[in-house]
Amino acid sequence: MHQTSASRPTLEAVAERAGVSRATVSRVVNGGSGVREALVEKVRRAVEELGYVPNQAARTLVTRRTGAVAVIVAEPETKVFTNPFFAEQLLGISRELTGQDLQLVLLLVEGNADYDRVGRYLAGGHVDGALLFSLHAEDPLPDITLRIGIPTVFGGRPGWPGAEGDRSLLYVDSDNRGGAREAVRHLLSLKRQHIATITGPMDQTASVDRLDGYHDMLLDADPKLIVEGDFTDTGGARAMAELLERAPDLDAVFVASDLMASGALRVLRERGLRVPEDVAVVGFDDMASVAELTDPPLTTVRQEIEEMGRLMVRLLLRDLERRAKGESAGRPLSSVITPTRLIRRATA
Repeated sequence: MHQTSASRPTLEAVAERAGVSRATVSRVVNGGSGVREALVEKVRRAVEELGYVPNQAARTLVTRRTGAVAVIVAEPETKVFTNPFFAEQLLGISRELTGQDLQLVLLLVEGNADYDRVGRYLAGGHVDGALLFSLHAEDPLPDITLRIGIPTVFGGRPGWPGAEGDRSLLYVDSDNRGGAREAVRHLLSLKRQHIATITGPMDQTASVDRLDGYHDMLLDADPKLIVEGDFTDTGGARAMAELLERAPDLDAVFVASDLMASGALRVLRERGLRVPEDVAVVGFDDMASVAELTDPPLTTVRQEIEEMGRLMVRLLLRDLERRAKGESAGRPLSSVITPTRLIRRATA
């Protein structure tokens, strides 16, 4: 039987059960310090026995915290819900927030009107901080969060002018450039002579960094061997078809995402080209739902997508804690770059 609001146990009832003052219960419930461990244990036991649930509005007044974090994805709904990359990153974020007893508020940005809506929501004090990812160049979201002053962590290296030297910006990214170098190095070790690449959208820093890694290994790469994709299966197929028209003698391709690689493999198969005998293929992501199920299974660069989501939450919570204690408390926080590694399967 559900308790009605009238029969819900009160702070006073918990204090009576624990044999402590109401103020002591309040401090324990709201995460305050200065309470002896023995009393903390008594209060926790009383809370559990009575099934006491803190009043969120009252807690917010005491702690200035809402217990919620906004996750803002600068992509259309259709892309977010069909691309397993977003599913993995959101899973990491959700698991970490749940472990910290925090709520996830998902905000998607599709058109210009959405920016006003998101800005109003963030300014309304409904969340403690924001996690932003899949940003494109010229996206107004960073300016919005900066103007509002809400603590923010970015998924991916910020790429707008001046961002590189701004140590106050916090982000979590993978070693995109190093991973791309490793992919191309592997293709060179297989004695491939004409190595092409399908990039991601060039208004995103991950795509720029992966293309830079390709160029690090192939300084004089022919421009006709480079085609821009869009991180989708169909985009990879379209780009592969274009590459084959431009350079029919290509014998390897580094594809900047697993989804695009799956589309590229489909086109190669349709053209009667054998993988890896005729064309070797290396992807980027190592999403099991894609890389292990392609035909043949995909050699790819692994990035820890779920872990990056978890790290974004941890970095944001550390920032919130630091702000609560005063900006100068402890060492300044720094952004996180996670390592990548090549996973060899059958395509290269």
